[in-house]
Amino acid sequence: MRELQEEILKSKACPRLIRYCQSVACVKRAMYREQEYWGKAVLSFGDPQAELLVVGLAPAAHGGNRTGRMFTGDRSGDFLFRGLYEAGFANQPTSSNRNDGLKLRNCYITAAVRWAPPQNKPTPEEIRRCLPFLQRELELLKEVKVVLALGRVAFDAYLRIARAQAALPPRSEMPFHHGATYELPAPLPRLLCSYHPSQHNTQTGRLTPAMFQHVLRKARDHLDAGTIRLN
Repeated sequence: MRELQEEILKSKACPRLIRYCQSVACVKRAMYREQEYWGKAVLSFGDPQAELLVVGLAPAAHGGNRTGRMFTGDRSGDFLFRGLYEAGFANQPTSSNRNDGLKLRNCYITAAVRWAPPQNKPTPEEIRRCLPFLQRELELLKEVKVVLALGRVAFDAYLRIARAQAALPPRSEMPFHHGATYELPAPLPRLLCSYHPSQHNTQTGRLTPAMFQHVLRKARDHLDAGTIRLN
């Protein structure tokens, strides 16, 4: 995994996104002007023996692109980590910087795209260029039993990888909606869906803490049905 992370940091797979991340790191948001931005590909993190894999969209320009850790330093992360904490998958409910003591329990977090995109909208080509990183992570994370896709982009990206490994139903029979659960053919893990914890979704009530906990309870129940390991 460390070799893959180093490869991602050196990658030039998405030139437009790389330029954007570097630009944001130079022209900082006023409230963070005294901070040094990460300004490059943001790496996945968590428990390498995790049974729950959470797949997001991409780092935020002033979140992960600033702090250097997925879902760290923005409102989406505030929502996500409080939910993971309440479900027992994190040791604390907050994630402010890479040295804040956060540890994930039986959980690993990654994203479909590794650089922050303008307006949080990567192009289809940029998503395609990042897919090999996610595919290789899935190969290395050998204990995963549940994949939780946060949003349609993450859902579609994961399904593209899954379809190369097993025969799946037609896409029309696997719609994305919050709370959807798909039992995929072996050796693929169960796939759960949640709306992305973006500010737009959480502030409008499209995604509430109760709705997110409902999905996390589904993950917990599935893991509890077998032998799980929680530190």
